Amino acid sequence: MEFIWDICAFSSKKSKMASSDLPPNAPRPPATPTSQGGQISLLRVWVCVAAVLLWISSAGCHEKANMSIHIEITAADFHERLLSGKMMFLYFQQQVSPTISLFLLELEKSAEALQDYGVLVGKVTCKKEPVQAYCTEGKQQHRAFLFRGGKEFLSFSLDTVFDVNSIVAEVLFAILRDEVKYVHTDADLLTLEKAAKGKKDIVLGYVRSLGTQEHRSLMETAYVYGSKHQFILITGGPVLKQLGVNESSQLSRVWFVHCRVHGTVMTSVTSERCPLTRMRKALSTLSLHTFLQLMEAPLVSEVFVDPSSVPPPQFPYQLTPQVFLFSHPATEHLDLDTASGLAWRLRGLALLLLVHRQSPAVKTPEKYNAAYRLPEKSSEVKYLTLHSLEDVLELITKQEEEEEEEDEEEDSHSGELDDEVAAEVYRNQGHFLDLDLVTQLTSDNFHSEVAQSSLTVVLFYLKWDAVSMAFLGSFVEVAENLEDSTVDDVQMCVVDCGEWTDLCAAQPGTAVPFQPITEFPSVLLIRRHQAAAQRYAGALSGEALHRFVMMSRVASPLLLSTKEEVTSFLQEVPHPDLAGYRPDKVLGLFRTESRTGLSVFTEAAELLTGEVLTGLLTDRLVEKWAAEHDVEPPGVLLFPSWGKLSHPSVLPVTSSSKDLLTQIHSALRQPVPELTVENLPSFLSLGKALLLLFVGEEEDEIGRRQNQALVDQMRGVSEQGGARMERYLPCWIHLGRTPAGLSVLGSYLGSLPPLPALVLTHLPSGDEVYQYPPHTPILTGSVLQWVQSVEDGTESPAAMLGGDSWPPAFEFYDFLKVMDMQEVDPRSPEEEEVKTEAVNVEEHLVTKTMPYDRLDMNSKFHSEL
Repeated sequence: MEFIWDICAFSSKKSKMASSDLPPNAPRPPATPTSQGGQISLLRVWVCVAAVLLWISSAGCHEKANMSIHIEITAADFHERLLSGKMMFLYFQQQVSPTISLFLLELEKSAEALQDYGVLVGKVTCKKEPVQAYCTEGKQQHRAFLFRGGKEFLSFSLDTVFDVNSIVAEVLFAILRDEVKYVHTDADLLTLEKAAKGKKDIVLGYVRSLGTQEHRSLMETAYVYGSKHQFILITGGPVLKQLGVNESSQLSRVWFVHCRVHGTVMTSVTSERCPLTRMRKALSTLSLHTFLQLMEAPLVSEVFVDPSSVPPPQFPYQLTPQVFLFSHPATEHLDLDTASGLAWRLRGLALLLLVHRQSPAVKTPEKYNAAYRLPEKSSEVKYLTLHSLEDVLELITKQEEEEEEEDEEEDSHSGELDDEVAAEVYRNQGHFLDLDLVTQLTSDNFHSEVAQSSLTVVLFYLKWDAVSMAFLGSFVEVAENLEDSTVDDVQMCVVDCGEWTDLCAAQPGTAVPFQPITEFPSVLLIRRHQAAAQRYAGALSGEALHRFVMMSRVASPLLLSTKEEVTSFLQEVPHPDLAGYRPDKVLGLFRTESRTGLSVFTEAAELLTGEVLTGLLTDRLVEKWAAEHDVEPPGVLLFPSWGKLSHPSVLPVTSSSKDLLTQIHSALRQPVPELTVENLPSFLSLGKALLLLFVGEEEDEIGRRQNQALVDQMRGVSEQGGARMERYLPCWIHLGRTPAGLSVLGSYLGSLPPLPALVLTHLPSGDEVYQYPPHTPILTGSVLQWVQSVEDGTESPAAMLGGDSWPPAFEFYDFLKVMDMQEVDPRSPEEEEVKTEAVNVEEHLVTKTMPYDRLDMNSKFHSEL
């Protein structure tokens, strides 16, 4: 490799010396493909580039031959390299499983690729070489770590670095996080264009998802060309519409944005936007390198010989068509302008050459005004008589469109999927899940398996349902985490309802402790001595389910008879796996002799299992806590996760568990909650208008204090507004912790406003979205006045919410329309009556067996769900 770089460096120096030896006023040779000096210089440069690319792709002949790269390193090697500040991508192996074994194979492959970028890839076996900070916690075995500058730089879930492409792409993306920008809206892109004008050209890349081969190619190219061009990444959003791309398209795309002025090239461009050139080839490392070199080729090359005498394009342009236009001496300047305009339209498609007829070497008959040469079609030049420049465009673009159609056809299977989850499942269908840690239940073994454990968690799924298959992976992760934590009183099970329909559709009155399963995926918690199963209604994520399962292992309510038990209940978590998580807690105060309301509280506590920790005080402790908090037993003390232990809320015991449950949920709700992806549906179900504050990610302590001050002002709105604010829910989104909030804000207003931003939306009266005046300080009094002006009708809405309809993705998916169009078979009145009765009976049965109470979904739900 050093030898190759020496050759390239020597060639570069030699070229510079040859140029600098010319006198100051001496004419320079034109930079055209026909210039001999230009050809030699260009060929020399591309020989070097080709040699480097060939060396990178082969990872060195010697290493490829004997596979001498070993990724096993010791703890001493780890600490030594950490002190040296070198970049390392490491995995700390604590156990062996089929999933981990597959990952290690991919990790070893990535070692060769990342070595070219100065990143050491390694594996530390914790049993042999324990590293205290990374070999002690079970959750670390599902993460890989990137070290830079002598400290941990970033960690990756193994779900995101599952093969060599995703490993290389994610590591390089992390290294280039300050160089590669990310845009979501057209306004973001325009800002970067303005900043780059006159300085750098922009390489704009759209990849359908991170961690793919296309993402890797873009990051590898950004690593090489990052100092020369500004690289920008797009993964979706409104900006795609501006670029003319359908978000359902599965093809990755690249555009070259010409923002750096090249002589007279851009003098005719008067728009504030930089002109775009789209790469027509499928995205790969080599095609992107070739495309970037093509963007540096002259816009128009001037030649003074017949087109047949012009040699075919040399590497790297050998696959690029040549288009020739002829110029007359009398119209030379006009012809050059015409050629330049056409060259911009052919940018990235063909090389344009202007043939000067004034040269005696040009023998082409006057009846021809254009010619072209296609790549890989022999070196024959075809001559034309054109009446319009559109004929040239049609000729050249026809071949490119045929190649694009082939690329679209290759990706047609995933392109037909109408759901992002379905597309992702389709792409990952080759990655098999390790189901060794979950028990597969059937109609035959259901009762025997459930009886073996005090708590059984069952996932009911369908193999053909995309959401089921996506959540199945998270469910298996939870089983692995429980295994690592040596939790032996929980059994994780799955039921394939496509195969065991009799079990999933078991009717009431049978021996199964649940109603028929009608929603997929569904998770039920079954306890050995309880008649009815508990349904999990939380987010479909591994982290949320794991937390729910761990909290469900605690008795609800938990009997507390000593001061020490109460202190432990309030100040500690029930398991180390819940460290860092602060759950809501509820204490019941009941006198043993009266037992008034105890059954109501116990029933409510059972319904809160897994969601809230509940405790029950008895005997002398009841009187002590009642006196300290001025409560007359029976009563309930609430300790919200966001509040202080010294100031609990107090609730009386109602006559029904349903009413008590409603009051507990209301009291535990934070006055100004932070919205996340997990809790958004529950807050939308309240049916209140959202007074929603968006704040950005803090860079330092000052930024954190500023954000906290804004939240405090919102809390003041809730407190000072009183009953008038009951119809609104003041809340906020931290865009650093919840990046999806950017899409929500963009969908509300159509573009991203400056932060912080305050909007009023989801009004029960309509679909209007109101925006608090930008650049106006967000203060309690000002916000209350603004809300009043909205109510008075003096404020104009900034935007409208999108429709909530969910039409079929394709016309042939509209099964209801197809059914309506079918002809009704002629039947006798008696047959129609029988049919109607049968349908009514079926409707009655379906209504009767609806298994669960549902949230009130009458409120308007926006498209971010």
